Amino acid sequence: MKHVEQQKQIKTYLVGGAIRDRLLGLQVHEHDWVVVGATQKQMLELGYRKVGNNFPVFLHPETSEEYALARTEAKTGPGYKGFAVDFSPEITLEEDLQRRDLTINAIAEDPAGGLIDPHGGRHDLEVRLLRHVSPAFIEDPVRVLRVARFQARLAGLNFHIAPETMALMQQIVDSGEIDNLVPERVWQELHKSLLTTQPWRFFETLAQCGATGRILLLTDELLEKCNRALRCASNHSDDPVVRFAAWASPIELTNIKLMCKKLKVPKEYAELAILTHQHGEFFEQSTQLAPPDILQGLKALDAFRRPDRFEQFLLAAEALSRAQPGREQWPHPQREYLHTARLQAAAITAKDLTKVRLEGKALAAELDIHRRAAIGKVKRTYRWAKFR
Repeated sequence: MKHVEQQKQIKTYLVGGAIRDRLLGLQVHEHDWVVVGATQKQMLELGYRKVGNNFPVFLHPETSEEYALARTEAKTGPGYKGFAVDFSPEITLEEDLQRRDLTINAIAEDPAGGLIDPHGGRHDLEVRLLRHVSPAFIEDPVRVLRVARFQARLAGLNFHIAPETMALMQQIVDSGEIDNLVPERVWQELHKSLLTTQPWRFFETLAQCGATGRILLLTDELLEKCNRALRCASNHSDDPVVRFAAWASPIELTNIKLMCKKLKVPKEYAELAILTHQHGEFFEQSTQLAPPDILQGLKALDAFRRPDRFEQFLLAAEALSRAQPGREQWPHPQREYLHTARLQAAAITAKDLTKVRLEGKALAAELDIHRRAAIGKVKRTYRWAKFR
């Protein structure tokens, strides 16, 4: 009987992104819940599975959606890990909402469908405003990244950052608190931004509050070049690997490698960024190159063994080319030409040359001869139709 009475005191509320996106008419991808009046022991007894070590978050036994115990936080040290967390059953929903970053993320819904909105989140959704919940915003440097990401995601809906919130973001940077960000979290927010409709807004926002030099070690002038390439890439591809490569490729090669190492960028992202930087000139000049040079470039890009990555390279390199001032609307036949050249050259394999009875280096050399000839045919076909 006592266990039943305890369960009656437990209340569950839908919170955050699901409500925000629904009110904006956007597709809802996931649901997050806050549980008030429960202990960890009770959640486990109800069949929930605990995940993570830092916060009391549980997965629903049937839906696997996340349920977090209501909590409060008190700043005890630098960085986003420098908090003392209280998740006792006495914590109220209002206290939990008070610790959130933006008002539009601090709306809850009770089981009957009623909205609890103590900080004016619905109003800010209507006026398209990104505004902090409380002065405690400055205690967590991750919030600079999150606001920048929301600006990238919602810029197409004409959202803007409240001046007082931008002032707090600048304060986080000026105080040095921004330097306590861990690389994994920087990359996590950057990567999520690459999936938005206007990913360059993420970097523009960081520049606005003075964070790009501290986080990414980029000057404003270089960042503008990177953002132009990213805008061009975003117009032609929603692949985050392509977008990152286009964004990073204007940076000096040594600094690309250092940045990728510092932020622990996944290998496929780092590789494509480096290839785009190293072979952007090959792409740019490809329509003027002789077949042997085209074949050499295809080999350098490992285009025959990794055709999918080569297609990503073509998209990123074209974005880099279009990003040059005044060239975004120019015809850029290089991508189609190199795509076709690779296809025709790759169609010729060692099996096709069995009659020549060669092996090893001699066979490879003969294969190159035939592939150069195939590329030459493509060039002659495209020369007048595409390049005049």
